[in-house]
Amino acid sequence: MATWSAPGKVFLFGEHAVVYGKPGIAMAIKPRVFVTVRRSRNPTRPKSPYINECFRVMGVQGSVYVRSQLQSSSGLGSSAAVTVATLSAINDEFDLGHPREYIAETAFAIEKRVQKGRASPTDTYVSANGGMVLITGGSKRRLPPENLHLVVGNTMVPHSTAKMVEQVANLRQHHPTIANPILDAIGELTLAAIHEMSNPKELGQYMDMNHALLEALGVGHPASSRLVLAARASGAYGAKITGAGGGGSIVALCPRRAKNRVAGAIEACEGRAIITTIDTDGARKEKHD
Repeated sequence: MATWSAPGKVFLFGEHAVVYGKPGIAMAIKPRVFVTVRRSRNPTRPKSPYINECFRVMGVQGSVYVRSQLQSSSGLGSSAAVTVATLSAINDEFDLGHPREYIAETAFAIEKRVQKGRASPTDTYVSANGGMVLITGGSKRRLPPENLHLVVGNTMVPHSTAKMVEQVANLRQHHPTIANPILDAIGELTLAAIHEMSNPKELGQYMDMNHALLEALGVGHPASSRLVLAARASGAYGAKITGAGGGGSIVALCPRRAKNRVAGAIEACEGRAIITTIDTDGARKEKHD
């Protein structure tokens, strides 16, 4: 049997704007999904459509066991991590010899099929490769890793990425002179943030601005607002929605000494807090005990 894991991700800047070719910055984070695959002639069919599609695409049969540190529908790329880890484990267990690039591309194709065309290649690329990535249109460029001190706050309100993307598309269709300048501003803000990655105070201010612009696009949620305000009030440099919005998670950039205080404030608002930082590994093989 083979066990592989893949990390979740946060969007530091640029979600929704990347759909329209603007730049965005995504980063792999420490919480992971662990998938064990074993050859089997009569496997039970997994409940996950992502896992079923992984076995179908790879043309093999096997049993699978999943352990996740990521909540599903939380905006942290859990489906991408499941898909990347499953493909990697199948690739290893059946000695298929596919490179990491193939895993990332195939994972995106599977997500796109399962999500009926609304998947982003960002999640699967970051999960497969780890680190910090600048996305611009169809291109992706790895950025030097920064050891940012983050607290992720899960609102525990499930959301639909497809629904939120569609909502922004409708706003842009009906009010282009309002929506397009907001998306442009998010793109400009992302480009400015690249030059401040080693300056957390300045970066935090950009995160606050990005959050305000996302709320102006209509993807905010009362639970997200509570967690963002609680994080800022307890010492975070900045905090914002991460991912599609409408629930899901927020991410706060913190001084090292304030991480526990920020996490406590998020938990006090009935959110679930994860203290984390960058994961540079991407998909990796796990040893068995």
